[in-house]
Amino acid sequence: MDFKLENLMPLLVVLPLFAGIGALLLPPQRRGVCGLVCAASLVTFVLSLVLACNFDFSQSAEFQFNAWLPWVESFGLSFRFGMDSISLWLVLLTTFLMPLVVLGSYSAVTHRVREFYAWLLILEAAMIGTFLARDLIFFYVCFEFTLVPLYFLIGIWGSTQRLKAARVFFLYTFTGSMLTLAGVLYVAWLFASEQGVWTFDIGTLVAFAATTMSPAEQGWLLLALLAGFAVKVPLFPVHTWLPLAHTEAPTAGSVVLAGVLLKLGTYGMVRFALPMCPMPVMQYAPVIGVVAVIGILYTALICWVQKDIKKLIAYSSVSHLGFCVLGMFALNTIGIEGSVMYMINHGLSTGALFLCVGMIYERFHTRQFRELGGLVKVMPVWAFFMVFFSLASVGLPGLNGFVGEFLTLIGAFTSEHALGPRYAVMAGFGMIFGAIYILYMVGKAVFGPLTLPDTDNGDGNNGDNDGASGAGAGAGAGGGRHTVRDLNLREVVTLAPLAVACLVLGLYPKPMLDTLAAPAKALVQSVAINAGYEPADHDQFDRTDDTALNAVLKSQGRIPSTE
Repeated sequence: MDFKLENLMPLLVVLPLFAGIGALLLPPQRRGVCGLVCAASLVTFVLSLVLACNFDFSQSAEFQFNAWLPWVESFGLSFRFGMDSISLWLVLLTTFLMPLVVLGSYSAVTHRVREFYAWLLILEAAMIGTFLARDLIFFYVCFEFTLVPLYFLIGIWGSTQRLKAARVFFLYTFTGSMLTLAGVLYVAWLFASEQGVWTFDIGTLVAFAATTMSPAEQGWLLLALLAGFAVKVPLFPVHTWLPLAHTEAPTAGSVVLAGVLLKLGTYGMVRFALPMCPMPVMQYAPVIGVVAVIGILYTALICWVQKDIKKLIAYSSVSHLGFCVLGMFALNTIGIEGSVMYMINHGLSTGALFLCVGMIYERFHTRQFRELGGLVKVMPVWAFFMVFFSLASVGLPGLNGFVGEFLTLIGAFTSEHALGPRYAVMAGFGMIFGAIYILYMVGKAVFGPLTLPDTDNGDGNNGDNDGASGAGAGAGAGGGRHTVRDLNLREVVTLAPLAVACLVLGLYPKPMLDTLAAPAKALVQSVAINAGYEPADHDQFDRTDDTALNAVLKSQGRIPSTE
């Protein structure tokens, strides 16, 4: 059978896209729609695993499985696909989360089911396309198109202020992305002016911008890129859309938003901002580091005063992703390794926390601390998962959150010319603040006196009787009686894979870190060389000791040839 693995790359985008469209054509029965969508998302995950198993990790800095659709290539535009190890891990995160999101939404979404799952799969296709794109316009189309499905997911299936949240989310991110588009089009125009041919190939334009554009031009380009990517992360002070969007979004929307969509901003920084603008990145890294530290501390303090569990977790995402950006702009290998791993770990633990909160909201229709407490007495299985994922989010050693957080702080601490120990020490206070607000949330919602809402909301399972573990009854503050079901089999199956992933990456992160070392080193080296900087750490940057790596870099145009 003459089958090339490269053919799987477009299929990862096309399969969920057409499955989402096909879901609209099915009869409106919920079980049939969920079956198709779950099957499509599982097949997509399996295909991504096939690519991962055949990925050559000895060349993890090189883009592999390169594929394109030649019949649509014109005016320098093309649908080109490829992945290095950074793209691979983010694609695996996306395809791993999606079946769990579909399974976790089965009882939560009871109206307009076909449209809901259609938008969910279309969103998955756009996110995967963003991570695989090797053409700048293809990247931008996928990057920007993610706004459309999430706008409808929030605006139709969200909470009471869903329309406001959808509008704010769309306007914030769309405005910033337009500035990013202007910046990348300028690079393509400048290349066409000098070379006489239009191209939107990412490798070509990255090398051109890094080696040809003046420091002033690179500075404006960095500003344009950060305008779109910083809003998507989001970085302080352009973070204000996120808590509202998270709080009003349905559970599936919150999980996808926290788990994957925010990583589009950090991925854009790694893929474009750092390698395209080496001189201003080196110059303004301390400023961006200050912004990241302010975001870490400011939003951590905001979490202390939250009365809504979901809003607390939403603000915690801003604080956590500040660590991700801090490690990235440390401009050393360990910082970038930690930053990428933090993207994966945050997606797992915070996505799982949103699933846990969504399961509580289905039962009680409230997320207020004053109305919920001591749930371990009636929902011990849910309490186990809630405590487990909270500890992972805090960064408990042995769980996944610790590894990325520790590496980003070490990267900032050991950064010789970009950041330094002061940044790491200040960010370290953010870890302490984070432990305080997360443990307060656990102590209030999970432990303590049993507190349930006054109004009897039923068992919250919407007739889904596929199994339950544990049951109890309790009196609310006003004396109302509740028959509370613990997590059923479907909900346990939804959360268990996330718990296993958090434990495995916490206890044995070496395989992932080994795959991230080469692209992280290549990125740091390309920034340093193109910025005209020769650091003292020759073991990390010496060109003669790493000829294989430099051959890859030269073939990608990420460092100039010395011949």
